Amino acid sequence: MIFLLVGGMLLGLVLIIFVFRRLNIPLILLALLVGILFGSDVTGLIYFDDAILTRDIATVALLFILFAGGFGIKEEEFRPVAIPAGLLATIGVWLTAFLTAFGLVFLTKKSFLEALLLSVIISSTDAAAVFSLFGTSLRHKVASLIKIESASNDPAAIISTLFVLQFFMGATFALHSSFLRFLWLLFGGAVIGLIIGKLAAMGLRKLTEIDIGYFSVFLLGVIFFCFGVAEVFKSSGILAVFFCGLVMGNEKLPYKHGLGSFAETLSFLANISLFILLGLLVFPKQLLGVWREGIGLFLIVSLVARPLAVFLCTSGSKFSWKEKLFISWSGIRGAVPIVLATYPLAMGLDPHHRLFNTIFFAVTLSVTIQGGTLPLLKKLLGLKMKQKRKHTSSMQLVTIHNTTYELLEIHLDETLYEGECKVADLQLPQGVTITMITRKDGVIAPSGQTVVRPGDTLFVLAEDSKKGEVLHAILSHF
Repeated sequence: MIFLLVGGMLLGLVLIIFVFRRLNIPLILLALLVGILFGSDVTGLIYFDDAILTRDIATVALLFILFAGGFGIKEEEFRPVAIPAGLLATIGVWLTAFLTAFGLVFLTKKSFLEALLLSVIISSTDAAAVFSLFGTSLRHKVASLIKIESASNDPAAIISTLFVLQFFMGATFALHSSFLRFLWLLFGGAVIGLIIGKLAAMGLRKLTEIDIGYFSVFLLGVIFFCFGVAEVFKSSGILAVFFCGLVMGNEKLPYKHGLGSFAETLSFLANISLFILLGLLVFPKQLLGVWREGIGLFLIVSLVARPLAVFLCTSGSKFSWKEKLFISWSGIRGAVPIVLATYPLAMGLDPHHRLFNTIFFAVTLSVTIQGGTLPLLKKLLGLKMKQKRKHTSSMQLVTIHNTTYELLEIHLDETLYEGECKVADLQLPQGVTITMITRKDGVIAPSGQTVVRPGDTLFVLAEDSKKGEVLHAILSHF
C-alpha cells in the first residue's frame, strides 16, 4: 500500500506541474501541496507525525542539497561578488535573525530567547526557489550574488539554530568558550570540507580505470565521509559538505559533467522528497491558530529585517538601490527553515507544533507572495536582460579522462555575417576538428568540401587554450 501511495504522490506532482507550468508556481510549493493533500487533515491517506524521523531524513537531504549548491558555484561567478555574498551568507543571516527577533519581541511580547529561536530558524534563503523563478534573464552580477548567497547561507542558519537551542534547553556556557565553540563550528567545518574536497579531487583523478558508475558511488561516499569527519571533530558537518562541493566543483575532474549531473539530480530528488515529507507532517487545521504570528513573522523578515541586512552588507559595493531592492525581495524562505523547525519538535520543545506551524505558514507566504511577484518586480525595476545569442560557448566532454579539450559551439548569426566558405579553407589551428554542423533542422557530418554558411552552428573539438584562435579563424571568412 505504501508503494502505491508514494507512486501516486510522485505521479500527482508531475501532473500538477504540467497543469500549472504556465503560472510560475515554485516546484517546492507544489510538492508541499501534494504532501498536504495526501496527509492527515485532507484525504487522510497517510498519517504522519514523526518529527524525529523527519529531522533525520531532512539532514540527509540537506547534505545532497548543500553539496550540489557548492558544486555548482564557479570561481568566475564567485570572484566579482565574493565580499557581498560572503557578508550576506554570514553577517547578513545573523543581522536578519536579530532584527527579526527584536521585531517579534516588540509586536508579540515573546521572550527574546523564544523570538530569537524563531528568527534564526527562518534566517536563510532558498536557492532552488529563487532560481526556479527568475531564470537566466536577470543581470549577471545580481544573479550571481543571489545564487551564491542562497547556496551558502544555509550553514550559518543551521549552526545558529543549533547554538540557540543549546541555550533554550538550559545549557550554560562561558561567553569566551561559547564564542570559541561557535568559531570552531563555523571555520572548522569549512577547513575540513576544503581539505576533504581537495583529497577527493586528487583521488578521482587517480581512478580513471574504474567503471563510470563507481564515480557516483565515490561521490556519495565523499559526501557522507565529509559529514562524518566533521561530526567526529565536533564541527559543522553541513558546512563541511558545502565547502567540499565548492572545492570539487572548481577542480578539473574526470567525468565532471556526469558527476555534476548526478549531484544536481540528488539535490532535485532530495528537495522534492523533503517538501512532500514536510507537507505530510503539517496539519493544516492547526495553521488557523498561528496565522497572525505567521503573517507577522513574514512581514518582519521580508519588509524590515532582510532589506536592512542587504543594504548594510552591500553598502560598500557598486550595486544600485534598485538592485539592492531586488536582492532584498528575492530572499525567499524555503526548505531549510522548515527543516530546522523540526529540531525543536524532535527535542520535545514544541509539543503543540506551534513553532513549526508558524515557520511553515511564514515560509508558505514567502514562496507564494515573494515568488509570485519577483518576475514583475524584475521588470518594473528594469533589471530584466535580453538574452543575446553568443558567438561561441563551451561544452565539457563527457569523459573519465582528464583532458584539455572542449567541444565549442559556434553560431554564425545570419544578421551579422554573409558569404560562405569551405571547411578546407578555414585554416583552423592544428589539432582542431569540426565534428558536426547543424543547419536549420538538419545535421551535417562535414568534410573538407562542406560549405559553411551564415545561420550554421559549428561544433568544434579544440583545446581550451585555442578558443580565441578557432573563433578568429572561422569568423574572419565571413
